[in-house]
Amino acid sequence: MNELSFEMESYSSELGKVEISPEVIEVIASIAASDVEGVASMRGSFASGVVERLGKKTHGKGVKVELSEAGISIDVYVSMKYGVAIPDVAQRIQDHIRQALLDMTALEATDINVFVVGVQFDSKEKQQEAPEVDY
Repeated sequence: MNELSFEMESYSSELGKVEISPEVIEVIASIAASDVEGVASMRGSFASGVVERLGKKTHGKGVKVELSEAGISIDVYVSMKYGVAIPDVAQRIQDHIRQALLDMTALEATDINVFVVGVQFDSKEKQQEAPEVDY
């Protein structure tokens, strides 16, 4: 993760400055993406999976934030539910993240890239619907 922080424009120089770390942007983006209907799960790195199994919840899971002179670039790695229209869900993910980031931080992302890394099947529901047949 970047050690940089993004300084918001301050409306009054007498009060000081407000800085938002990339980790905060990751958390906002992860929660916003998880709330979209059709997203099965967020995909994190191997390290975040190990940390989560040890009991610490990683809220920025599946999100990578890059800060540069050009602006904020957000990469989101998701697993979709089987049967959803992937382009539609990806568009809703981008819209939710953009709106959440704007509402909570007054920042605009220059890029919100959605990477679909898997499809999750609802095997339990499918098994319950299928009748058992004796051969």
